[in-house]
Amino acid sequence: MKRKKFTILESTCVPLPHANIDTDQIIPARFLNSVTREGFGKNLFRDWRYDSEGKALKKFILNRSEYKGSILLTGSNFGCGSSREHAVWAIADYGFRAVVSDSFADIFANNALNNGLLPVMIPAETLGRLTELTIRKPGTRVKIDLEKQVLSSEEAGISVGFAINAFKKECLLKGLDNIDYLLGIRDEITAFEVRRST
Repeated sequence: MKRKKFTILESTCVPLPHANIDTDQIIPARFLNSVTREGFGKNLFRDWRYDSEGKALKKFILNRSEYKGSILLTGSNFGCGSSREHAVWAIADYGFRAVVSDSFADIFANNALNNGLLPVMIPAETLGRLTELTIRKPGTRVKIDLEKQVLSSEEAGISVGFAINAFKKECLLKGLDNIDYLLGIRDEITAFEVRRST
C-alpha cells in the first residue's frame, strides 16, 4: 500500500509520560470491530479521553487545545500487552506520525514500522527533559530527520541519534509497505530464481 513518505518531520508534541501503556489502553478491545485501518483514531485512549457517558474529560492531554502535533511523547515500555495491530492504526489515524519513548514493546514497534508509524527510541534522560519542557511550553517544536536518524529540538537543546532497521527505514523514506518494496525489485527476484534453477 502506497504511503506518505517519511523524510523529515517537524512538529509540536503531545506529552503522555506514563509507563507501561498497553494496547488495550491505546484502543480498548470493544472497538476492534473492523478489519480496515480507518476510523480507529476517534477511540484512541478512549477510556482516558471520555467519561462513561461519552463526554470529553477536559484534563486529558488529547482534549486540551494547547497540546497539538504529530509526535506523541510517551513513557517506558509503550505498546505492551496484546499484539493487536489496531493500536498502531488508532495512533496513526488520529494523526500521529511518530511516537517517542525510551523503550517500546517489540511487537508494537514492529507493527508501527510495518504501518508507516515511526517509533523513535531515545535515552530516558533526554526523553524526560523533552517531555518536561513540552509540558511547560506546549509549542515546543521537535524535528525528526529519518535519513540522518536524528531527533532534535533547538528549544530543548537536544540532538540525539536513534536506531532503526535499514530495510524499514528505506520503506518509510520511499512510502512503501513490504509488498510494494518486493514488487519494486521483482526483476531482481526473477533473475535470482533463474540463477538458482540452472
